[in-house]
Amino acid sequence: MELDRLIAFYHELTPEKVERFPNFYAADAYFKDPFNEVRGVEAIQQIFAHMFRQVAEPRFVVTERVADTAGVMLAWEFHYRMRRGGRGATQVIRGVSHLKFGADGKVSYHRDYWDAAEELYMKLPAIGCLMRGLQKMLAARKP
Repeated sequence: MELDRLIAFYHELTPEKVERFPNFYAADAYFKDPFNEVRGVEAIQQIFAHMFRQVAEPRFVVTERVADTAGVMLAWEFHYRMRRGGRGATQVIRGVSHLKFGADGKVSYHRDYWDAAEELYMKLPAIGCLMRGLQKMLAARKP
């Protein structure tokens, strides 16, 4: 599989294009992020379909790539707005995906790394206040 095609797929992902995951992912592909761990392209499709139901205007932007024969690391930004009326400011989660490919060129392993505490929980009103307080309490003090 050509990496540029996969990146373009993510840049242009819409609810209607979720059905195209089998073009890029192996039937038994493994996927893990801070909230999900599944095997199978259908389960991966369900995660992304759920994303479109939960947030408004989601979109991925791949900002960097590092590739070698063992796999690919993609640095990305996920832009979205909270679904509640969709009136809030656009939020951004920054993360990295580690991908491995099978002999057929399709993704067989997809592991997302991102800090749910900093990128998500800190932005929520009540939980964010608690998280910021905890962060201050645990942070090393400057001399």
